[in-house]
Amino acid sequence: MWRRGSLTAWPRRSGQPSGQGLAGARPISYGGKPLAAEPSISPFFSNGDRHRLTPFADSACQADATSILIECVTRRFFRLLRLHASNSPRAHATRARARQACLVAMFLFAVFVLCSCNSKPVSTDPLPRETAALHPWFHDVTEDSGVGFTYRNGEEADHYAILETLGGGVALFDYDGDGLLDIFVTGGGYFEGQQIRGHPCRLYKNLGNWHFRDVTHEVGLDEPRFYTHGAAVADYDRDGWPDLLVTGWGRVALFHNVADKQGGRRFVDVTREAGLNDDSWSTSAAWGDLDGDGYPDLYICHYVNWSFANNPTCIGFDHKTRDVCPPGNFTALPHRLYRNNGNGTFTDVGKEAGLRSERPDKDYGKGLGVILADVNGDGRPDIYVANDMTDNFLYLNRTPPGRHACPRIVLQEVGLDSGVARDDRGAPNGSMGVAVADYDGSGRPSLWVTNYENELPALYRSQRADAKGRTLFTFATTAAGIAAIGQLYVGWGTGFLDVDHHGWEDLVFVNGHPNRFPPGKGRRQQRPVLLRNLGNGRFKEMTMQGGAYFTSEHQGRGVALGDLDNDGRVDLVVSHANEPVAILRNQASAGNHWLGVELRGQEHRDIVGARITLEIDGRRQMRFAVGGGSYLSSNDPRHVFGLGPATHAGRLTVHWPNGQTQHWDGLGIDRYWRLVEGKSRAE
Repeated sequence: MWRRGSLTAWPRRSGQPSGQGLAGARPISYGGKPLAAEPSISPFFSNGDRHRLTPFADSACQADATSILIECVTRRFFRLLRLHASNSPRAHATRARARQACLVAMFLFAVFVLCSCNSKPVSTDPLPRETAALHPWFHDVTEDSGVGFTYRNGEEADHYAILETLGGGVALFDYDGDGLLDIFVTGGGYFEGQQIRGHPCRLYKNLGNWHFRDVTHEVGLDEPRFYTHGAAVADYDRDGWPDLLVTGWGRVALFHNVADKQGGRRFVDVTREAGLNDDSWSTSAAWGDLDGDGYPDLYICHYVNWSFANNPTCIGFDHKTRDVCPPGNFTALPHRLYRNNGNGTFTDVGKEAGLRSERPDKDYGKGLGVILADVNGDGRPDIYVANDMTDNFLYLNRTPPGRHACPRIVLQEVGLDSGVARDDRGAPNGSMGVAVADYDGSGRPSLWVTNYENELPALYRSQRADAKGRTLFTFATTAAGIAAIGQLYVGWGTGFLDVDHHGWEDLVFVNGHPNRFPPGKGRRQQRPVLLRNLGNGRFKEMTMQGGAYFTSEHQGRGVALGDLDNDGRVDLVVSHANEPVAILRNQASAGNHWLGVELRGQEHRDIVGARITLEIDGRRQMRFAVGGGSYLSSNDPRHVFGLGPATHAGRLTVHWPNGQTQHWDGLGIDRYWRLVEGKSRAE
């Protein structure tokens, strides 16, 4: 989340030159020469908007520069003629200097023309950009929706606590089974002296037609109140109803979805009975069946050992003003893995399963994002963790396969060996959000991670996933054309979605600076980013196409993706720090078709780790059933395939986590289908 060495109280990395930017931060380079490490600086000339930067080799820029040089040379030439025609003392004194100036100007003009004609793109390969569109893809419908809620972080108390920086998340799930996704948002907290209090969370019931009603109190989610961050959804007891886990400072809360006396649903706090006695600082969490018994197990990220007893005073980027201390001032907390016992209780098995644990000589963790997915194609969900300033984790699931549950979970951490722990320079990043997709049509899941400013976001392209469960990734951010745009932002929540059903999954991520006083000309508010998948392994920035929300700046944190009106277009709900939640309706209209899929396990077995393949017109699209993802948030569990102009769906294949494979042919388009494990008929 933070640039290494960005605050005075943060020691520089060993061996790092002191002259690189702010206290050892990595500078942006151009032509091999470092530039000042400010978020608004880039190897381009600005056209007045710090977010729209024009390459020097741009044709318009060339034309302007050429005209200026021509004018300069012309003026020098005629001035020289006038001086030769004059016999004044001044003319005799300056004739030599004018002649030299003319020759220099003409030489520079010739060099400029030659360089312009042979100009090549800079190494960062900036993303193509578009101007604002007449028909934006997303429309902010928050004002008339009935959702009026703001996550509060308590910074008004001026404790400058790192607790204030993380923000909150969003969960989209159908809690009452009416077929519409409801919206849950975490509330944050505040301080009374050195007492940490919580604001209530909110659950908004989807009434249809983009109207929502606050049902928090009537469903029992207004208590307990603690300083909250994240939300994770799963049917932990396999009764067919989604349950809710909330994370935060000093505890977690597990809410069981039960029937009320009026034929509706409500939530009961079962945290103590379930054995989730987690009193650490928890952030993102993810569910998934790791041992094959059909019950989802639980991974919880923990952050750092901050408390009011360990709240040092740090000086900000200007070396004068107090600001929040970065995570480098604190020690990582060990993460937790809870095995679902199948009877409503959980057992902490992290140590015996192989999680990296706290050691005096190592600083493991500082976890902010987590996702469970089958990354190596062996049918079992693996765990990928985005850590702040420390190596990211990839735990491959080595639990012995079989139809019956294994008595224990076995994990192997292979982040460094697989190429997903660090960036292309071999350095760990300030990582927050995470997502998985087959963005390049390879049939393998690649990993995407949002990082801190002046660090590239990480697109780890899957290169190999073999029958022995081995996997290998390459850092593909630059090759995909994302390098230039990624250095400007502090990225948080993120996800893949096919915005207009053109058949390739696009990317969205929200941004915002965690510091009270960002460096240079930086702002706490930053605009979100939309990247269009071009279908050739590269992305094109389409942020201006996103609409008014995307062209303005926000303190973005969590984002959840889901189809709120069941029209097949994936919508967005964004949580901000001290700014109202935003509901963004996807109204992209390209005349393309789509196919929606909802997977259900037999007897409500957990299906995280399943793979879905759609074959259409000689091409395969892949989707992956995941647990967790984004940042502090939970997405719509359904999957949408964009069909482009095709009017048929082809063959759909599901590889279930138990090793079984099923096929469906000729499913109708422009609608959702429920596919139940073991049943041949789609619902």
